[in-house]
Amino acid sequence: MAEKEQKNSIFFQGAKGGIPVALGYFAVSFAFGVMAAEGGLSVLQAVLLSLLNVTSAGQFAGLNVILTQGALAEIALTQVVINLRYSLMSLTISQRLPEATPVPVRLGMAYAVTDEIFALDAAYPAPLDPQYHFGAMCTAVPGWVLGTALGAFAGSVLPDSVLNALSVALYGMFLAIIIPPARESRVLMGVSLLAMGVSALFTVLPVLKDITSGFSVVLITVSVSALAALLFPLKEVAAGSAADDAPAGKGGAPRG
Repeated sequence: MAEKEQKNSIFFQGAKGGIPVALGYFAVSFAFGVMAAEGGLSVLQAVLLSLLNVTSAGQFAGLNVILTQGALAEIALTQVVINLRYSLMSLTISQRLPEATPVPVRLGMAYAVTDEIFALDAAYPAPLDPQYHFGAMCTAVPGWVLGTALGAFAGSVLPDSVLNALSVALYGMFLAIIIPPARESRVLMGVSLLAMGVSALFTVLPVLKDITSGFSVVLITVSVSALAALLFPLKEVAAGSAADDAPAGKGGAPRG
């Protein structure tokens, strides 16, 4: 009985930690729902996209390819490039789990390995209790799906003038993600500006502008990331450094 109560306590700790994540997801997924409705998708279709993917950047890029009638290979390649980081996050989380964690439990956790939930898991003292991850997942994912549903519904009933105003929220979201870390890192600021510049070239240059949106995202992401990694490689952190000794939940939680 005591062990069960402890498990429930850990689950609710994760659920509590996932509340601010759910609120942030709601705002972003609302913009996604509006965009999906503007593109002609039904509320159910938009909700299923969010429920089955749970990835913001991947969904926006994938939806753009769908709306432009891109090929399945284009969608697949776009998702592989954009969501590759989730594989690395999953590997990190798996190393922090108890060795006896069953495979079905690991697969269930893999459903919701997002940037924010990964940050919560990283801040949890090792070994990571799967119940904590499931608790965070059970509050964060509904926030993402509910925001999509309401956004898609609003997009199907609101007038175009209001929808055009709401669509600005999407660009504000990306600026809110980029600006804070870019102010602390000149390299990140330079890489972000370079990516924007290259993206602009893909819209005006004769040959590049004929490339579909999905493949252009892949080309820009891979080329700019490779150039940044070559010119500004990250220094390896030595074992036992201050970063490793930082208390759980105190800064250093990766944003993905």
